[in-house]
Amino acid sequence: MAWEDRTPFEAIFYQFGLAEKDVVVLMRTELKRSSFKLWRTRVNSSVSQKHLYKRSDEISRFKSTRQRTISHNKISKR
Repeated sequence: MAWEDRTPFEAIFYQFGLAEKDVVVLMRTELKRSSFKLWRTRVNSSVSQKHLYKRSDEISRFKSTRQRTISHNKISKR
């Protein structure tokens, strides 16, 4: 969810209890340095919709249609 640009930090906090700073720390530890830099640049750009205050009012969903369904915060088994 953190990698997906259309999922706001507020949705991550709602579902997993991780604040934006916690997500940044998690991404910093889990990604390669170059990938983390690219992600941070994308998140902080003016076109990013990762923050609710930057999102258009026309967007009402907080997950991509291509994102896996998560139930009870566990990725469903095949």
